[in-house]
Order: sequence, then structure tokens, then C-alpha cells
Amino acid sequence: MFRPSRSAAAALVGVAALTTLTACGAAPDGAAAGAQVKANATVSAAEFGGMKALVAAAEKEGQLNVIALPPDWANYGEIIKAFEAKYKIKVNSENPDAASADEIAAVKARKGQKRAPDVLDLGIAFARSGAAEGLFAPYRVEAFDKIPADQKDPEARWFNDYGGYVSIGCDAKRIKNCPQTFADLLKPEYKGKVALNGNPTKSGSAFGGVYAAALANKGSFADIQPGIDFFAKLRKSGNFIPVESTPATVEKGETPISIDWDYLNAGYADQFRGKGVDWKVAVPSDGVYAQYYSQAINKEAPNPAAARLWMEFLYSTEGQNLWLKGYARPVLLPGMTADGTADKSFVAKLPQVAGTPKFPASAELDKAKAVLAENWDKALS
Repeated sequence: MFRPSRSAAAALVGVAALTTLTACGAAPDGAAAGAQVKANATVSAAEFGGMKALVAAAEKEGQLNVIALPPDWANYGEIIKAFEAKYKIKVNSENPDAASADEIAAVKARKGQKRAPDVLDLGIAFARSGAAEGLFAPYRVEAFDKIPADQKDPEARWFNDYGGYVSIGCDAKRIKNCPQTFADLLKPEYKGKVALNGNPTKSGSAFGGVYAAALANKGSFADIQPGIDFFAKLRKSGNFIPVESTPATVEKGETPISIDWDYLNAGYADQFRGKGVDWKVAVPSDGVYAQYYSQAINKEAPNPAAARLWMEFLYSTEGQNLWLKGYARPVLLPGMTADGTADKSFVAKLPQVAGTPKFPASAELDKAKAVLAENWDKALS
């Protein structure tokens, strides 16, 4: 995945940092382990004894370990503050610019340690592979039945939460004619101007960018290769630059055109208004691709009750509206729109997209991930 980056460079640094830090955390003491057995085996708040009991147990733990959650990614900064304010729980946020691959690495490297991540926010391909490896604890949030069937694991090891569309962000003060489609990006006027948010073999947002480019170039969910070929062509022309797009590179003008999720690009428009950046957002009509990010609980979370309470908060009406405030489309939005609980002012500010999104099947995602891993680096070298 990557948040304002969840970037290739940050990912490599993050993996190294996580590996070197694994010896720093000790295994939970006996008392903590005793309390952990019940919470780690609990698959719902009801089974735990209700929300009141879950809150009490989580506040007793007093902390939650998160990783790869930049504060300016889909409103995570406000979400974390709201959770801390509502409950007596300190959120320990580590390596915010890490990638989905780093999150999986942290779970494995810190197994049995107090500093292991309790919860994970992952690109869908990583959520599915992590579940297949047996890394996640099954848990059904109270809103689980409201999550569409194709947006959750039947065994509740992961469930989608918020998402958006691949979009093209552009600084209109630096670019005379902002591109509207993937085809536009090949124009000579964009030489040295086009960037992705990370390496698609590690970043969910960059992965989405390549998938969208495939759809725009006669590819399909089952065939991502045309997307790889498109970026190879873009690189050969000099238009694509190997610089990870982040808020800092956008503000400095280093990545004046950024292929990223629409909620991040829309957020940049707000963030840099008045700072010399006129950031415009377009969802390319020739490559419409939407994706949700998934939530999961570390099977051996050091703070298992807090991990489950965090999930309940994210899927509450309050949590879902906080995603919406950050321009992300919460997974429960259709139902919230129907029952009137979605904040209409936030809905009105979402980037406009025509049509209903379609999503790749699990086998198609696995194939795309494998093809990218094999072909991306050599195609772009």
C-alpha cells in the first residue's frame, strides 16, 4: 500500500529498520499473556461480553500499535486522534510511510514481541496473501454483515474499509494543460513530469495505477501486462520519472503530475491551496479502477482487545464518516446513504466518477501481483 508514500524507498528503509528493531521488544509477561488468551481467541464483541466489556479490556491494555498510517492519508491523523480521545488508549504509530509489504514483514519479524503491530491496513493483494499465510485473527465487527460479500473474507480474517479511484493529480500552476487520461500522459509536453506513489510491487496505490493503465490499454483484470508495458513506454519517452510522489514532492513541484488515489489527490488540493500549488484531480475515463484497502488484526497482537476495539471504531458511523471527510469512500457508504447517517457535506465533495466500479477476483489479483513481481523491474530498468 503506500501512504503519502508507502513508497519504494521508504519501504526498503522500513524493512531494514523493522528487522533491526525486532530484538528490542520482549515477549509479553505472564500476566499480559493470561489476559491475551481470551481476547486473541474472541471473534466478536458479543462473544467478548459486549462492547462495554471490550472497551474495558482495551483500556486496561492502554495502547495500540499501528504501522504505515500517515496522518494525511485518508484522514488517518484525525481518526487516530478521535480514537484516543474516545478511549483511554495511546496509539503508537510507527513508520507511517511504510508499505503493505513492510507491514507483513513486521508481523513476521516481531512475532511474540510487545512492539509487534496489533492491526494492519493493507492493499487487497497483501490482505489476501497474509490471510493465506495464517497471519491474521478472524474477527467480525458489529457491522460485518453490512459489508458487501465481495469486500470481505468469509472467514473474517480481513475486510475492506475505505477506498477510491485511481486518479491523475496535476499542478495547474506548473502544467499548462493538465492530462485527463492515460493516453494524454504520453504527450511530449509531460516529459519528466509523471510519477507514481511508490513501487507497484510493494505499494497498493502504485499497484492500482498500473492496473488502471492496463485497463486503459486493452488489458484486463486477468492481464496487467499492458499496464507494465505502458509505464515502460512512458519511461522510455522520458515522461515517467522514478521519483515517489509524496506530499513533499508535490509541494516542491518535483512531481507535478501524480497517479494516485483520488482521495489523496483531493486531499493535496486542500492541503496546498494557498501554498503556490493549484492541484487538479481527474479520474481517467480510459482506465477506471477502484480499490478498497483492507483491515486485519495480527493473529498474535500484543494488545488484542485494543486491536478489536480499533476495528469496531473504524466500522462505526463515526469512523466511516471520518474516512468520508478525508475524501475516501467508506465501504459502508451505500447503507449509510440509504439510512441518512452519511455526512452529506462530505459526500458532495467527493471527486465525480461515472458508472459502478468492478473489482478483480482473488485469482486475478494473485496473478497480477505475480506478473508485476516478475516483470516490473526489468521493464522499467
